[in-house]
Amino acid sequence: MRALVVRAVGAPVQVEEIELPAPGPHEVRVGVRAAGVCHTDLSMVNGTLAPPYPLVLGHEAAGVVLEVGHAVTRVMPGTHVVLNWSPPCRDCWYCERGEPWLCERTGSPSTPRGRTATGEPLHVTLGLGALAEQVVVPQEAVIPVPAELPFEVAALLGCSALTGVGAVRRTAGVAPGDSVAVIGLGGVGLSVVSAARAAGADPVLAVDVSPAKAELAVAAGATEFLLADESLNRAVRQRTGGRGVDHAVECVGRAATIRTAWRATRRGGRVTVVGMGAKDDIVGLGALDIFHSARTLRSSVYGSSDPDRDVPELARAVLDGTLDLSYLITDRTTLDGAAEAFARMARGEGARTVVLP
Repeated sequence: MRALVVRAVGAPVQVEEIELPAPGPHEVRVGVRAAGVCHTDLSMVNGTLAPPYPLVLGHEAAGVVLEVGHAVTRVMPGTHVVLNWSPPCRDCWYCERGEPWLCERTGSPSTPRGRTATGEPLHVTLGLGALAEQVVVPQEAVIPVPAELPFEVAALLGCSALTGVGAVRRTAGVAPGDSVAVIGLGGVGLSVVSAARAAGADPVLAVDVSPAKAELAVAAGATEFLLADESLNRAVRQRTGGRGVDHAVECVGRAATIRTAWRATRRGGRVTVVGMGAKDDIVGLGALDIFHSARTLRSSVYGSSDPDRDVPELARAVLDGTLDLSYLITDRTTLDGAAEAFARMARGEGARTVVLP
């Protein structure tokens, strides 16, 4: 079978033939029908994260169950599923206290699984390696969804939509009438914009370094697009009575943009970091500033979501028309075109490219 593989930091991504093992007793084989190209995948390529190589990229996907192990009870062949890159164990300390997104048994950037065509041990991104024709995963890593849900939309529920909607609803707790600034308008950032607007936030200020993102921001529900330049802080305060926003949601994962979000937030407001950055990119905040501003700074891991609960909920919302994700998909391609999708993402172009293997 074919998959998108990277062999070293900074190396070109390329389609290769790989071999996956047969499903074990509690595992399933899924035929991937759609997979999103996410910024986390780019982080595996450019060295922001440093997993073992060679590595099959991809962790945001949907497909059809092709084969199941003899002990599988969750799905059967033919079931349409969304892949879950962070399946909780349900019995660790975090899971038992209702925080499955912090499960202590998940979070490894890669998992050994299968071999290359030349026999090298192979790793897969976040336990999935979903930019491939097929994956073999534990049954806990698949979430059944209605067959009428389009695959390319279902794929987004596994990462960008779940993360963005969860950051608004579950981490930040955005309420009607709150003001919100969203820093960084990739797939996750645009999902945050849409969820904030749906929560009744006003204004919803969408911020990016690229003026080309303005149209996407408005399509997602932003009340206004602002360019991330030296005038941003003043522009935000002009639109919030001089105070700053109630909520700033950072979707880039850089110290500079986290500080931008901090400065855009009012005293007593909340800064929610969704972007995953490098371990040596240090955020510097003054001790007096922290005390005087009374702001809250926290991260949102996987949208503080329980995928088994929240993915089916989002799927129902898509099918009943209360959640529109069509604006997120700006490009479609095949595995052979996925390398260019990574290049577009590195240039900050578009929102989500969906690969249709």
